[in-house]
Amino acid sequence: MIVIREGQTIDENALAATIGFFDGVHLGHRFLVEELRAEARKRNLPSAVITFAQHPRQVLHADYQPKLLTSFSEKIALLASLGVDYCIVLDFTLELSQLTAQQFISQILASRYHVRTLLIGYDHRFGHDRTDGFEQYVDYGAACGMEVLQASPYDAGRTPVSSSIIRRLLHDEGAVERAAELLTYPYSLRGHIVAGYQVGRQLGFPTANICVDEPFKVLPAIGVYAVRVSLLGKQYKGMLYIGRRPTVHNGDNLSIEVHILDFSGNIYQDTIRVSFLRRVRGDIAFDSLEALSAQLEKDREAVAAMI
Repeated sequence: MIVIREGQTIDENALAATIGFFDGVHLGHRFLVEELRAEARKRNLPSAVITFAQHPRQVLHADYQPKLLTSFSEKIALLASLGVDYCIVLDFTLELSQLTAQQFISQILASRYHVRTLLIGYDHRFGHDRTDGFEQYVDYGAACGMEVLQASPYDAGRTPVSSSIIRRLLHDEGAVERAAELLTYPYSLRGHIVAGYQVGRQLGFPTANICVDEPFKVLPAIGVYAVRVSLLGKQYKGMLYIGRRPTVHNGDNLSIEVHILDFSGNIYQDTIRVSFLRRVRGDIAFDSLEALSAQLEKDREAVAAMI
């Protein structure tokens, strides 16, 4: 997949394209891209996905903090795995947000990127104030020689899938298994290891404290999880905790720390990725560190059997 950034030209006379933010690149997105590729093959055209470097609401509302399923680099890598020929990355600006759907189709899609066939997600709207719908898109496309098609809904609409549904499953419920089904891959966090409070080491459960690289990534609900750890080119079983450590009165500070099974070594500042496989339990405030240690041993046994 060739990535075309803002200001770069594309060496194609005609493209078949679709457009969206594609956060998570989930089942619905994959279904849309596969339909795009099929329509492109019918017309002997290269396929392209058009997306944005920034979440549009970040530009329109300065105080908006998005909750993302994928960082930009993760999104691009996932789109590349789908076999599409091009990914056109637009900078979402205030000027772009003021374009009507007609202007966006004619000035950006047709004139700048030579889109000849545009596949629109069945519930997708674009343009200033999103006042136009699919029938208007068809008319605007016809005026500049562009064929506009409406995509089919995933699973004929029987199975709801959206980025917002997956965010809710992760953040509100900790339902990482169901989220993985809709994403088609285990949800993950990537970061680097920072200094912690060393309480886990005192209890016999040393942990790697993670500072997540993408500050807007969704964090799963507070609790203990079975995870797969990618570290130093190898993979390990892990027991990850997200929470405020109520037993040691950590206040409102949120910790993300993972105990890596069958591993020892100094990994401070190393890069780590954790992939969520299953939620083991919620957070518990214990009466003593001894009670916490006993529960952690049970958790470790449970995680070892799960993975």
